[in-house]
Amino acid sequence: MEVIPLGKTDLPMEIILEYLDSLRQVYTVESYDLFTHNCNNFTNDFAMFLLGKGIPDHITSLPQTVLNTPFGQMLKPQLDSAMRGITQAPVAPAAIPQSSGSSQAGQSNLNGVRDPHRSSISSFNHVNGDSELPTGQVHYATTLKKLDILLASAQNSCAVIFFTSATCPPCKLVYPAYDELAAEAGDKAVLIKVDLSEAYEIGSRYQVRATPTFMSFLKGEKENEWVGASEGQLRGNVRMLIQMAHPPHPHTNLRLRTLQRRHRTVTYAKIPPLDKLMSKMGSRGTDPAVTALKDFIRTREASGASDAALPSLPTFTSLLNQSIENDPPDSLFPLVDLLRCALVDPRVSGFLAAEHAHSTVLAVLSKPQGLGENCPYSLRIVTLQLACNLFTSSILATQLLQDSTLCTPLLQLITSSLLDTAHPPVRVAAASLAFNMAAVNHVRRLDGKKDVLSEPSQVELLASLLETIANENESKDSVRGLLTAIGLLMYEAPRDGELVELCQALGAKESVVAKKTFSADLKDLVTEVEQVLA
Repeated sequence: MEVIPLGKTDLPMEIILEYLDSLRQVYTVESYDLFTHNCNNFTNDFAMFLLGKGIPDHITSLPQTVLNTPFGQMLKPQLDSAMRGITQAPVAPAAIPQSSGSSQAGQSNLNGVRDPHRSSISSFNHVNGDSELPTGQVHYATTLKKLDILLASAQNSCAVIFFTSATCPPCKLVYPAYDELAAEAGDKAVLIKVDLSEAYEIGSRYQVRATPTFMSFLKGEKENEWVGASEGQLRGNVRMLIQMAHPPHPHTNLRLRTLQRRHRTVTYAKIPPLDKLMSKMGSRGTDPAVTALKDFIRTREASGASDAALPSLPTFTSLLNQSIENDPPDSLFPLVDLLRCALVDPRVSGFLAAEHAHSTVLAVLSKPQGLGENCPYSLRIVTLQLACNLFTSSILATQLLQDSTLCTPLLQLITSSLLDTAHPPVRVAAASLAFNMAAVNHVRRLDGKKDVLSEPSQVELLASLLETIANENESKDSVRGLLTAIGLLMYEAPRDGELVELCQALGAKESVVAKKTFSADLKDLVTEVEQVLA
């Protein structure tokens, strides 16, 4: 047996699990093939994500090596027959939202050794340096310092302290209910448990004389106190407290067919003639890294993801970064477009999510802005389409909105592209990218979670959208994307926040209502957006 140490990853477990979940559509029972789609292929893809390098070629190519022998050719029909009961089932359809380049927002289809090249992706709660508490679980406090930290984290929401002790049998009766309430509350409340047999100073501060005792806090102030192991009273009081801290948004009482549902992000999945695309790359088109990615795209398009083995992505991204830095702008778009095509596969976008410092994503997103008015039309539009395809990875989608180093160039790309009055397709693609950002944040609100896009970033994005929609009188596709993005940003937006103030200052409602006469197809959407702006 040969043991090959591949290295060590610093990726957190939640990131790893999310990536594994994205592979469900690629590695199914039905798509298993002993020779062409097996555990070695899975291990290679997984290692590529974790470490930026796959397993040795002599392992991945071993089945094909066997098939190339007379014995392998003789054995294959027998193995195929033995496994037909599994493999004869159709391959499970991919769950990636696939749409053509003209997909429109607002419609149903829019929706040992550390490798220095891999990123130690932080937990999403720490991307911007914030140290947030885990949510959906009971927190234990044994010191006043720890308790104060927990209560401070609920300064703008609510908290409950459950005073218990090891010698309190009635307390144990409500332990399961308290755990369930913590999971139910998520990030809307902080539920704390204090064992008085260990935390004497806490019991002294709050003068607790019996267990179980419960104390609730609303917006930093003590709200209620009760004693007893009544599960019904506990559930009722905690749920009432959460409702007081987080009253339902008025928008939830409206009937909005478009704005109250989840949307798939826009994906530009159309594959151009690949040989023609390669011919536009000059000498780059014959590079092994480029031809390997082309073959991957072609196989995936023809036979599905399960038959497309992942090429060496670090080799291609290294080449792409060199090209962006050194090649003339006019020659860049074929390489960027090739990566756009590959990003339809979540294994590729997942790899970029784990890349050190997100160097490739940053290089691609920043290039049009760096070129300014000298950016070729072809490069700008494929960059916008590629940016949309980055959202095929839920990991990368969250990073794009939450990490300011990624969000800033993304917003700059949208803003400058929306100002392109000469090219309606550029404005449509920019509106689609804005829609993707708004849609990801919108899902968080529907789930009752904290916005993943910061308020300043939302303000910047909304300002660009409102300025553009006031002047967009040419492209219905652009108007549809702009309207939907505005609606998703404003749905359940804080009533006393900066977004509402911005809409009032810029006359957002008037600009939106003016589009009722633009196209009869958009009247219902305009009406919905008007309601959330009211």
